[in-house]
Amino acid sequence: MIGYLPRDHALIHAFARLAPASRAPRAAAAAPKGFRQVPRLSDYVRGEEILAAKGLRERAISGLAVDSRRVGPGMLFFALPGRHRDGAEFIADAVGRGAVAVVSERMPALPSAGVTYLQVADVRAALARAAQRHFKFPDRDLALVGVTGMRGKTCVAHLTKHLLNGDRRIGLIGSVHYALGARTVPSTGTTPEALEVYGLMAQMRDAGCRQAVIELSGLALEQRRVSALALDVAVFTGGCAESGESNGDSEAAYRRFIRLFAGLDGPVPKVAAVNVDDAAGRRLAAHLVAEVPATRVVTFGEDPAAGVRADAVTCDLGRSRFRLVWPGGTKLIETPLVGRFNVANVLAAVAAAIGLGRDPAVFLSKLRTFPGVPGRLERVAAGQAATVLVDSAHTAAELRRTLAALRTLTAGRLLVVFGCGGNRERAGRPDMTRAVQAHADFAFATADNPRSEGVARIFADMRAGVTAPSRITWIEDRRRAIGYALELARPGDCVVIAGKGHENCQEVSDTMFPFDDRQVVRELLAPVAVGAAS
Repeated sequence: MIGYLPRDHALIHAFARLAPASRAPRAAAAAPKGFRQVPRLSDYVRGEEILAAKGLRERAISGLAVDSRRVGPGMLFFALPGRHRDGAEFIADAVGRGAVAVVSERMPALPSAGVTYLQVADVRAALARAAQRHFKFPDRDLALVGVTGMRGKTCVAHLTKHLLNGDRRIGLIGSVHYALGARTVPSTGTTPEALEVYGLMAQMRDAGCRQAVIELSGLALEQRRVSALALDVAVFTGGCAESGESNGDSEAAYRRFIRLFAGLDGPVPKVAAVNVDDAAGRRLAAHLVAEVPATRVVTFGEDPAAGVRADAVTCDLGRSRFRLVWPGGTKLIETPLVGRFNVANVLAAVAAAIGLGRDPAVFLSKLRTFPGVPGRLERVAAGQAATVLVDSAHTAAELRRTLAALRTLTAGRLLVVFGCGGNRERAGRPDMTRAVQAHADFAFATADNPRSEGVARIFADMRAGVTAPSRITWIEDRRRAIGYALELARPGDCVVIAGKGHENCQEVSDTMFPFDDRQVVRELLAPVAVGAAS
Protein backbone atom coordinates (compact mmCIF):
# COMPACT_ATOMS: atom_id res chain seq x y z
CA MET A 1 0.00 0.00 0.00
CA ILE A 2 1.08 3.60 -0.57
CA GLY A 3 2.84 4.98 2.48
CA TYR A 4 4.13 1.62 3.76
CA LEU A 5 7.54 -0.05 3.34
CA PRO A 6 8.47 -3.72 3.71
CA ARG A 7 10.12 -4.53 7.02
CA ASP A 8 13.48 -5.24 5.39
CA HIS A 9 13.57 -1.97 3.38
CA ALA A 10 16.83 0.01 3.71
CA LEU A 11 15.08 3.15 4.99
CA ILE A 12 13.51 1.18 7.87
CA HIS A 13 16.99 0.27 9.07
CA ALA A 14 18.38 3.73 8.30
CA PHE A 15 15.89 5.47 10.57
CA ALA A 16 15.70 2.79 13.25
CA ARG A 17 18.02 4.85 15.44
CA LEU A 18 15.44 7.67 15.46
CA ALA A 19 12.97 5.51 17.41
CA PRO A 20 12.27 6.59 21.03
CA ALA A 21 14.67 5.10 23.58
CA SER A 22 11.79 3.45 25.46
CA ARG A 23 11.27 0.99 22.62
CA ALA A 24 13.06 -2.36 22.78
CA PRO A 25 16.11 -2.28 20.46
CA ARG A 26 16.23 -4.60 17.47
CA ALA A 27 18.58 -7.53 17.61
CA ALA A 28 21.93 -6.72 16.08
CA ALA A 29 22.04 -7.83 12.47
CA ALA A 30 23.94 -7.03 9.34
CA ALA A 31 22.31 -4.35 7.23
CA PRO A 32 20.88 -5.47 3.93
CA LYS A 33 22.86 -4.75 0.79
CA GLY A 34 20.64 -1.79 -0.10
CA PHE A 35 21.54 -0.02 3.13
CA ARG A 36 24.71 1.46 1.72
CA GLN A 37 22.62 3.28 -0.88
CA VAL A 38 20.89 5.39 1.77
CA PRO A 39 22.50 8.86 1.76
CA ARG A 40 24.31 9.95 4.89
CA LEU A 41 24.92 13.40 6.30
CA SER A 42 28.61 13.05 5.48
CA ASP A 43 27.67 12.53 1.82
CA TYR A 44 26.22 16.04 1.73
CA VAL A 45 28.57 18.09 3.91
CA ARG A 46 32.22 17.07 3.86
CA GLY A 47 34.57 17.35 6.81
CA GLU A 48 36.70 20.12 5.31
CA GLU A 49 33.60 22.33 4.99
CA ILE A 50 32.69 22.13 8.68
CA LEU A 51 33.86 24.67 11.27
CA ALA A 52 32.17 23.00 14.25
CA ALA A 53 29.82 20.06 14.79
CA LYS A 54 27.56 18.67 17.47
CA GLY A 55 25.93 15.25 17.15
CA LEU A 56 26.29 12.23 14.92
CA ARG A 57 27.83 12.68 11.47
CA GLU A 58 26.98 9.24 10.16
CA ARG A 59 23.23 9.46 10.11
CA ALA A 60 20.78 8.78 7.31
CA ILE A 61 19.20 11.73 5.48
CA SER A 62 15.87 11.51 3.68
CA GLY A 63 16.06 14.85 1.83
CA LEU A 64 17.15 18.50 1.86
CA ALA A 65 15.11 21.60 2.73
CA VAL A 66 15.58 25.36 3.00
CA ASP A 67 12.01 26.13 4.06
CA SER A 68 11.08 24.80 7.51
CA ARG A 69 7.48 24.34 6.33
CA ARG A 70 8.67 21.74 3.83
CA VAL A 71 10.69 19.71 6.28
CA GLY A 72 9.73 16.06 6.78
CA PRO A 73 11.09 13.30 8.98
CA GLY A 74 14.77 12.58 8.55
CA MET A 75 15.59 15.70 6.50
CA LEU A 76 18.62 18.00 6.51
CA PHE A 77 17.67 21.67 7.01
CA PHE A 78 19.82 24.56 5.74
CA ALA A 79 19.24 27.77 7.71
CA LEU A 80 19.77 30.38 4.97
CA PRO A 81 20.23 34.07 5.82
CA GLY A 82 17.61 36.24 4.09
CA ARG A 83 16.91 39.87 3.35
CA HIS A 84 14.19 40.12 5.96
CA ARG A 85 14.41 36.97 8.11
CA ASP A 86 17.28 34.68 9.08
CA GLY A 87 16.71 30.98 8.51
CA ALA A 88 18.25 30.36 11.94
CA GLU A 89 14.99 31.68 13.40
CA PHE A 90 13.20 28.63 11.99
CA ILE A 91 15.55 25.89 13.19
CA ALA A 92 13.23 24.94 16.05
CA ASP A 93 10.31 24.68 13.64
CA ALA A 94 12.36 22.51 11.26
CA VAL A 95 13.40 20.22 14.11
CA GLY A 96 9.82 20.01 15.30
CA ARG A 97 8.79 18.82 11.84
CA GLY A 98 11.38 16.06 11.82
CA ALA A 99 14.73 17.51 10.74
CA VAL A 100 17.56 15.32 12.07
CA ALA A 101 20.39 17.67 11.04
CA VAL A 102 20.86 21.41 10.62
CA VAL A 103 23.49 23.39 8.70
CA SER A 104 23.93 27.05 9.68
CA GLU A 105 26.57 29.74 10.05
CA ARG A 106 26.32 29.74 13.84
CA MET A 107 25.50 27.20 16.47
CA PRO A 108 22.15 27.63 18.24
CA ALA A 109 22.32 28.65 21.89
CA LEU A 110 20.09 25.75 22.97
CA PRO A 111 20.54 22.86 20.51
CA SER A 112 17.93 20.11 20.57
CA ALA A 113 18.98 16.67 21.77
CA GLY A 114 19.23 14.00 19.11
CA VAL A 115 19.82 16.49 16.29
CA THR A 116 23.14 17.04 14.51
CA TYR A 117 24.26 20.65 14.08
CA LEU A 118 26.95 21.66 11.60
CA GLN A 119 28.46 25.14 11.49
CA VAL A 120 29.90 26.29 8.15
CA ALA A 121 31.44 29.52 6.92
CA ASP A 122 28.89 30.03 4.11
CA VAL A 123 25.65 28.09 4.37
CA ARG A 124 24.57 29.00 0.82
CA ALA A 125 27.78 27.62 -0.66
CA ALA A 126 27.33 24.50 1.46
CA LEU A 127 23.76 24.16 0.17
CA ALA A 128 24.91 24.44 -3.45
CA ARG A 129 27.46 21.68 -3.00
CA ALA A 130 24.97 19.50 -1.11
CA ALA A 131 22.31 20.01 -3.81
CA GLN A 132 24.81 19.11 -6.50
CA ARG A 133 25.64 15.88 -4.66
CA HIS A 134 22.00 15.11 -3.87
CA PHE A 135 21.00 15.26 -7.54
CA LYS A 136 24.10 13.33 -8.64
CA PHE A 137 25.96 16.17 -10.37
CA PRO A 138 23.52 16.91 -13.21
CA ASP A 139 25.75 19.76 -14.43
CA ARG A 140 28.37 17.18 -15.40
CA ASP A 141 25.87 15.38 -17.64
CA LEU A 142 24.90 18.55 -19.52
CA ALA A 143 26.89 20.76 -21.87
CA LEU A 144 26.05 23.85 -19.86
CA VAL A 145 26.03 27.50 -20.95
CA GLY A 146 25.77 30.10 -18.16
CA VAL A 147 24.79 33.66 -19.14
CA THR A 148 25.58 36.50 -16.75
CA GLY A 149 26.04 40.27 -16.77
CA MET A 150 23.94 43.33 -16.01
CA ARG A 151 21.95 43.33 -19.26
CA GLY A 152 20.62 41.08 -22.01
CA LYS A 153 20.80 37.78 -20.10
CA THR A 154 17.29 36.64 -20.96
CA CYS A 155 17.54 37.42 -24.67
CA VAL A 156 20.99 35.82 -24.94
CA ALA A 157 19.83 32.70 -23.11
CA HIS A 158 16.79 32.26 -25.37
CA LEU A 159 18.83 32.98 -28.50
CA THR A 160 21.51 30.48 -27.47
CA LYS A 161 18.91 27.78 -26.85
CA HIS A 162 17.34 28.52 -30.23
CA LEU A 163 20.68 28.27 -32.05
CA LEU A 164 21.55 25.01 -30.31
CA ASN A 165 18.16 23.41 -31.01
CA GLY A 166 18.37 20.41 -33.27
CA ASP A 167 17.41 16.79 -32.88
CA ARG A 168 17.98 16.85 -29.12
CA ARG A 169 16.16 18.61 -26.30
CA ILE A 170 17.78 21.74 -24.84
CA GLY A 171 17.09 22.81 -21.26
CA LEU A 172 16.68 26.40 -20.08
CA ILE A 173 16.56 28.07 -16.66
CA GLY A 174 15.64 31.74 -17.00
CA SER A 175 13.45 34.59 -15.89
CA VAL A 176 10.57 33.77 -18.29
CA HIS A 177 10.26 30.01 -17.89
CA TYR A 178 12.11 26.77 -17.21
CA ALA A 179 12.35 24.38 -20.18
CA LEU A 180 12.94 20.94 -18.69
CA GLY A 181 13.00 18.81 -21.80
CA ALA A 182 9.68 17.03 -21.41
CA ARG A 183 7.79 20.09 -20.15
CA THR A 184 8.02 23.85 -19.68
CA VAL A 185 6.94 25.56 -16.46
CA PRO A 186 6.68 29.25 -15.46
CA SER A 187 9.75 30.76 -13.85
CA THR A 188 9.85 31.56 -10.14
CA GLY A 189 12.92 33.77 -10.54
CA THR A 190 15.90 34.34 -12.80
CA THR A 191 18.18 31.99 -10.88
CA PRO A 192 16.35 30.18 -8.07
CA GLU A 193 17.92 28.76 -4.90
CA ALA A 194 20.58 26.09 -5.38
CA LEU A 195 18.31 23.23 -4.40
CA GLU A 196 15.90 24.16 -7.18
CA VAL A 197 18.66 24.92 -9.72
CA TYR A 198 20.22 21.47 -9.41
CA GLY A 199 16.80 19.82 -9.20
CA LEU A 200 15.75 21.46 -12.46
CA MET A 201 18.96 20.35 -14.16
CA ALA A 202 18.36 16.80 -12.91
CA GLN A 203 14.91 16.88 -14.53
CA MET A 204 16.51 18.03 -17.79
CA ARG A 205 19.06 15.23 -17.66
CA ASP A 206 16.42 12.62 -16.89
CA ALA A 207 14.22 13.93 -19.76
CA GLY A 208 17.02 13.37 -22.27
CA CYS A 209 18.57 16.84 -22.46
CA ARG A 210 22.28 16.89 -23.19
CA GLN A 211 22.66 20.66 -23.32
CA ALA A 212 21.21 23.47 -21.24
CA VAL A 213 21.35 27.24 -20.84
CA ILE A 214 21.02 28.98 -17.49
CA GLU A 215 20.70 32.67 -16.64
CA LEU A 216 23.00 33.59 -13.75
CA SER A 217 21.86 36.73 -11.95
CA GLY A 218 24.25 38.91 -10.01
CA LEU A 219 22.31 38.11 -6.84
CA ALA A 220 22.68 34.38 -7.47
CA LEU A 221 26.45 34.78 -7.82
CA GLU A 222 26.64 36.96 -4.72
CA GLN A 223 24.66 34.39 -2.72
CA ARG A 224 26.72 31.44 -4.05
CA ARG A 225 23.60 29.73 -5.42
CA VAL A 226 25.64 28.14 -8.20
CA SER A 227 28.85 27.39 -6.33
CA ALA A 228 30.67 24.40 -7.83
CA LEU A 229 28.65 24.65 -11.07
CA ALA A 230 30.54 23.09 -13.98
CA LEU A 231 30.11 25.36 -17.03
CA ASP A 232 31.21 24.52 -20.54
CA VAL A 233 30.66 28.14 -21.62
CA ALA A 234 30.24 31.22 -19.44
CA VAL A 235 28.92 34.33 -21.24
CA PHE A 236 29.49 37.86 -19.94
CA THR A 237 27.08 40.37 -21.50
CA GLY A 238 28.61 43.42 -19.78
CA GLY A 239 27.01 46.39 -18.07
CA CYS A 240 28.77 46.62 -14.70
CA ALA A 241 28.70 50.41 -14.94
CA GLU A 242 24.89 50.19 -15.03
CA SER A 243 24.66 48.46 -11.65
CA GLY A 244 24.69 51.68 -9.67
CA GLU A 245 25.66 55.32 -9.56
CA SER A 246 29.05 54.93 -7.90
CA ASN A 247 32.33 53.37 -8.96
CA GLY A 248 32.12 51.24 -5.83
CA ASP A 249 28.88 49.67 -7.04
CA SER A 250 30.43 48.90 -10.43
CA GLU A 251 33.50 47.37 -8.85
CA ALA A 252 31.41 45.21 -6.54
CA ALA A 253 29.40 43.97 -9.53
CA TYR A 254 32.58 43.16 -11.44
CA ARG A 255 33.97 41.22 -8.49
CA ARG A 256 30.86 39.04 -8.39
CA PHE A 257 31.29 38.11 -12.02
CA ILE A 258 35.01 37.47 -11.92
CA ARG A 259 34.54 34.88 -9.18
CA LEU A 260 32.53 32.81 -11.66
CA PHE A 261 34.93 33.18 -14.58
CA ALA A 262 38.12 32.73 -12.52
CA GLY A 263 36.76 29.59 -10.84
CA LEU A 264 36.87 30.98 -7.31
CA ASP A 265 33.60 29.23 -6.39
CA GLY A 266 33.95 26.14 -8.55
CA PRO A 267 35.58 24.80 -11.72
CA VAL A 268 36.78 27.37 -14.22
CA PRO A 269 34.55 27.48 -17.32
CA LYS A 270 36.04 25.70 -20.32
CA VAL A 271 35.17 28.71 -22.52
CA ALA A 272 34.45 32.35 -21.66
CA ALA A 273 32.47 34.42 -24.20
CA VAL A 274 33.07 38.06 -23.29
CA ASN A 275 31.64 41.35 -24.60
CA VAL A 276 34.65 43.56 -25.37
CA ASP A 277 32.53 46.57 -26.34
CA ASP A 278 32.08 46.86 -22.57
CA ALA A 279 34.83 48.26 -20.32
CA ALA A 280 34.32 45.56 -17.69
CA GLY A 281 34.32 42.95 -20.45
CA ARG A 282 37.68 44.13 -21.78
CA ARG A 283 39.07 44.01 -18.26
CA LEU A 284 37.65 40.53 -17.69
CA ALA A 285 39.00 39.17 -20.99
CA ALA A 286 42.48 40.53 -20.26
CA HIS A 287 42.43 39.00 -16.77
CA LEU A 288 41.37 35.59 -18.06
CA VAL A 289 44.01 35.53 -20.77
CA ALA A 290 46.74 36.48 -18.27
CA GLU A 291 45.62 34.61 -15.15
CA VAL A 292 43.31 31.74 -16.17
CA PRO A 293 45.00 29.88 -19.03
CA ALA A 294 42.68 26.87 -18.61
CA THR A 295 39.79 28.94 -20.01
CA ARG A 296 39.58 29.65 -23.74
CA VAL A 297 38.38 33.22 -24.32
CA VAL A 298 36.04 34.04 -27.21
CA THR A 299 35.46 37.78 -27.51
CA PHE A 300 32.47 39.39 -29.21
CA GLY A 301 31.29 42.91 -30.04
CA GLU A 302 31.59 45.60 -32.69
CA ASP A 303 35.19 46.20 -31.65
CA PRO A 304 37.42 45.39 -34.67
CA ALA A 305 39.55 43.18 -32.41
CA ALA A 306 36.61 40.97 -31.34
CA GLY A 307 36.73 37.36 -32.47
CA VAL A 308 32.98 37.36 -33.20
CA ARG A 309 31.97 40.80 -34.41
CA ALA A 310 29.39 42.82 -36.27
CA ASP A 311 30.05 45.60 -38.74
CA ALA A 312 27.93 47.64 -41.18
CA VAL A 313 25.13 47.67 -38.59
CA THR A 314 21.80 49.28 -39.49
CA CYS A 315 18.65 49.23 -37.36
CA ASP A 316 15.05 50.39 -37.56
CA LEU A 317 11.87 49.59 -35.65
CA GLY A 318 11.29 46.52 -37.81
CA ARG A 319 14.67 44.79 -37.95
CA SER A 320 18.43 44.92 -37.52
CA ARG A 321 20.97 44.16 -40.24
CA PHE A 322 24.71 43.62 -39.99
CA ARG A 323 27.64 41.64 -41.35
CA LEU A 324 28.70 38.90 -38.94
CA VAL A 325 32.40 38.04 -38.91
CA TRP A 326 33.91 35.08 -37.07
CA PRO A 327 37.14 33.11 -37.41
CA GLY A 328 36.68 31.30 -40.69
CA GLY A 329 33.72 33.10 -42.19
CA THR A 330 31.34 36.02 -42.70
CA LYS A 331 27.59 36.24 -43.28
CA LEU A 332 25.00 38.97 -43.78
CA ILE A 333 22.46 38.79 -40.95
CA GLU A 334 18.93 40.17 -40.74
CA THR A 335 16.95 39.74 -37.53
CA PRO A 336 13.59 41.11 -36.38
CA LEU A 337 15.13 42.00 -33.02
CA VAL A 338 15.00 45.76 -32.43
CA GLY A 339 17.94 47.92 -31.37
CA ARG A 340 21.70 47.88 -31.45
CA PHE A 341 21.89 46.21 -28.04
CA ASN A 342 20.08 43.24 -29.58
CA VAL A 343 22.87 43.00 -32.14
CA ALA A 344 25.19 42.50 -29.15
CA ASN A 345 22.81 39.82 -27.85
CA VAL A 346 22.99 37.96 -31.16
CA LEU A 347 26.80 38.13 -31.07
CA ALA A 348 26.81 36.75 -27.52
CA ALA A 349 24.65 33.77 -28.51
CA VAL A 350 26.77 33.10 -31.59
CA ALA A 351 29.94 33.22 -29.47
CA ALA A 352 28.39 30.78 -26.99
CA ALA A 353 27.44 28.33 -29.74
CA ILE A 354 30.94 28.58 -31.23
CA GLY A 355 32.33 27.96 -27.74
CA LEU A 356 30.40 24.66 -27.67
CA GLY A 357 31.98 23.71 -30.97
CA ARG A 358 29.01 24.39 -33.23
CA ASP A 359 29.59 25.46 -36.84
CA PRO A 360 28.15 28.94 -37.63
CA ALA A 361 27.57 27.89 -41.22
CA VAL A 362 25.04 25.38 -39.86
CA PHE A 363 23.27 27.24 -37.05
CA LEU A 364 23.11 30.84 -38.33
CA SER A 365 20.15 30.09 -40.59
CA LYS A 366 18.10 29.57 -37.41
CA LEU A 367 18.28 33.28 -36.61
CA ARG A 368 15.55 33.91 -39.20
CA THR A 369 13.11 31.76 -37.22
CA PHE A 370 13.85 33.13 -33.76
CA PRO A 371 10.43 34.08 -32.31
CA GLY A 372 11.81 36.62 -29.86
CA VAL A 373 11.55 36.58 -26.07
CA PRO A 374 8.17 37.07 -24.39
CA GLY A 375 7.94 40.53 -22.88
CA ARG A 376 11.32 41.74 -24.17
CA LEU A 377 10.53 44.52 -26.66
CA GLU A 378 7.74 42.25 -27.81
CA ARG A 379 5.79 43.77 -30.67
CA VAL A 380 2.00 43.77 -30.35
CA ALA A 381 0.31 44.22 -33.73
CA ALA A 382 -3.48 44.51 -33.92
CA GLY A 383 -4.07 46.65 -36.97
CA GLN A 384 -2.83 49.92 -35.43
CA ALA A 385 -0.64 52.42 -37.29
CA ALA A 386 1.84 53.04 -34.45
CA THR A 387 4.44 50.57 -33.19
CA VAL A 388 3.55 49.09 -29.79
CA LEU A 389 6.25 47.32 -27.76
CA VAL A 390 5.92 45.60 -24.37
CA ASP A 391 9.13 45.38 -22.38
CA SER A 392 10.28 44.28 -18.94
CA ALA A 393 12.58 47.28 -18.28
CA HIS A 394 11.99 48.19 -14.63
CA THR A 395 15.17 49.96 -13.50
CA ALA A 396 16.56 53.35 -14.44
CA ALA A 397 19.52 51.75 -16.24
CA GLU A 398 17.27 49.45 -18.28
CA LEU A 399 14.90 52.28 -19.19
CA ARG A 400 17.76 54.55 -20.28
CA ARG A 401 19.30 51.90 -22.50
CA THR A 402 16.04 50.76 -24.06
CA LEU A 403 14.51 54.20 -24.60
CA ALA A 404 17.76 55.70 -25.88
CA ALA A 405 17.91 53.01 -28.55
CA LEU A 406 14.25 53.45 -29.52
CA ARG A 407 14.55 57.24 -29.60
CA THR A 408 17.05 57.00 -32.47
CA LEU A 409 14.81 54.57 -34.38
CA THR A 410 11.46 56.36 -33.98
CA ALA A 411 10.40 58.78 -36.69
CA GLY A 412 7.47 60.14 -34.68
CA ARG A 413 6.94 60.46 -30.94
CA LEU A 414 8.12 58.07 -28.25
CA LEU A 415 5.29 57.47 -25.75
CA VAL A 416 6.08 55.53 -22.57
CA VAL A 417 3.85 53.85 -19.99
CA PHE A 418 5.79 52.95 -16.83
CA GLY A 419 5.59 52.54 -13.07
CA CYS A 420 7.60 51.47 -10.03
CA GLY A 421 7.07 48.31 -8.01
CA GLY A 422 5.93 48.53 -4.43
CA ASN A 423 7.79 47.51 -1.27
CA ARG A 424 11.25 47.75 -2.83
CA GLU A 425 13.87 50.08 -4.30
CA ARG A 426 12.27 53.34 -3.13
CA ALA A 427 15.52 55.25 -3.66
CA GLY A 428 15.55 54.38 -7.37
CA ARG A 429 12.08 55.73 -8.18
CA PRO A 430 13.05 59.35 -8.94
CA ASP A 431 15.84 58.14 -11.22
CA MET A 432 13.39 55.99 -13.17
CA THR A 433 11.24 59.05 -13.80
CA ARG A 434 14.29 61.04 -14.92
CA ALA A 435 15.34 58.23 -17.26
CA VAL A 436 11.93 58.16 -18.94
CA GLN A 437 11.65 61.93 -19.26
CA ALA A 438 15.12 62.12 -20.79
CA HIS A 439 13.91 60.23 -23.86
CA ALA A 440 10.10 60.15 -24.01
CA ASP A 441 8.04 62.79 -25.74
CA PHE A 442 5.26 61.98 -23.31
CA ALA A 443 5.03 59.60 -20.36
CA PHE A 444 2.16 57.96 -18.51
CA ALA A 445 3.13 57.11 -14.93
CA THR A 446 0.97 54.33 -13.54
CA ALA A 447 0.84 51.34 -11.21
CA ASP A 448 3.24 48.47 -11.81
CA ASN A 449 3.01 45.86 -9.04
CA PRO A 450 2.23 48.08 -6.03
CA ARG A 451 1.98 45.05 -3.73
CA SER A 452 1.04 46.23 -0.22
CA GLU A 453 2.32 49.78 -0.77
CA GLY A 454 -0.08 52.53 -1.73
CA VAL A 455 0.21 53.85 -5.29
CA ALA A 456 -0.01 57.43 -3.92
CA ARG A 457 3.18 56.91 -1.94
CA ILE A 458 4.93 55.37 -4.96
CA PHE A 459 3.87 58.34 -7.09
CA ALA A 460 5.19 60.75 -4.44
CA ASP A 461 8.64 59.15 -4.70
CA MET A 462 8.52 59.12 -8.50
CA ARG A 463 7.55 62.82 -8.69
CA ALA A 464 10.91 63.76 -7.17
CA GLY A 465 12.46 62.87 -10.53
CA VAL A 466 10.15 64.94 -12.75
CA THR A 467 12.10 67.23 -15.08
CA ALA A 468 9.31 68.27 -17.46
CA PRO A 469 5.89 68.35 -15.70
CA SER A 470 4.02 69.13 -18.92
CA ARG A 471 5.22 65.87 -20.52
CA ILE A 472 4.01 63.42 -17.91
CA THR A 473 0.61 62.47 -16.51
CA TRP A 474 -0.30 60.30 -13.52
CA ILE A 475 -2.95 57.57 -13.87
CA GLU A 476 -3.24 54.94 -11.16
CA ASP A 477 -5.23 52.44 -13.23
CA ARG A 478 -2.74 50.70 -15.54
CA ARG A 479 -5.34 49.68 -18.12
CA ARG A 480 -6.54 53.29 -18.43
CA ALA A 481 -2.96 54.53 -18.75
CA ILE A 482 -2.29 52.07 -21.58
CA GLY A 483 -5.57 53.08 -23.22
CA TYR A 484 -4.68 56.79 -23.16
CA ALA A 485 -1.25 56.07 -24.67
CA LEU A 486 -2.79 54.06 -27.50
CA GLU A 487 -5.38 56.77 -28.18
CA LEU A 488 -2.65 59.41 -28.37
CA ALA A 489 -0.43 57.39 -30.74
CA ARG A 490 -0.27 58.33 -34.43
CA PRO A 491 1.44 56.76 -37.45
CA GLY A 492 5.20 56.83 -36.97
CA ASP A 493 4.93 56.90 -33.16
CA CYS A 494 6.28 54.21 -30.87
CA VAL A 495 4.45 53.24 -27.67
CA VAL A 496 6.54 51.43 -25.04
CA ILE A 497 4.74 49.75 -22.15
CA ALA A 498 7.51 49.06 -19.67
CA GLY A 499 7.95 47.21 -16.41
CA LYS A 500 5.97 43.98 -16.44
CA GLY A 501 7.03 42.35 -19.69
CA HIS A 502 5.82 38.74 -19.87
CA GLU A 503 4.04 38.84 -16.50
CA ASN A 504 0.37 37.90 -16.63
CA CYS A 505 -0.65 39.13 -13.17
CA GLN A 506 -0.57 42.35 -11.19
CA GLU A 507 0.09 42.22 -7.44
CA VAL A 508 -2.06 44.66 -5.47
CA SER A 509 -2.47 44.54 -1.68
CA ASP A 510 -0.81 41.11 -1.58
CA THR A 511 -3.37 39.75 -4.05
CA MET A 512 -2.60 38.60 -7.59
CA PHE A 513 -5.00 39.82 -10.29
CA PRO A 514 -4.87 38.67 -13.94
CA PHE A 515 -3.17 41.40 -15.96
CA ASP A 516 -1.07 40.96 -19.09
CA ASP A 517 0.06 44.16 -20.83
CA ARG A 518 0.07 42.39 -24.20
CA GLN A 519 -3.48 41.10 -23.82
CA VAL A 520 -4.69 44.48 -22.58
CA VAL A 521 -3.23 46.13 -25.68
CA ARG A 522 -4.97 43.60 -27.96
CA GLU A 523 -8.28 44.14 -26.19
CA LEU A 524 -8.00 47.92 -26.40
CA LEU A 525 -6.99 47.82 -30.05
CA ALA A 526 -9.66 45.33 -31.07
CA PRO A 527 -12.01 48.10 -32.30
CA VAL A 528 -9.14 49.48 -34.38
CA ALA A 529 -8.58 46.11 -36.02
CA VAL A 530 -12.30 45.72 -36.74
CA GLY A 531 -12.44 49.20 -38.27
CA ALA A 532 -9.39 48.52 -40.43
CA ALA A 533 -10.90 45.25 -41.67
CA SER A 534 -14.18 46.90 -42.64
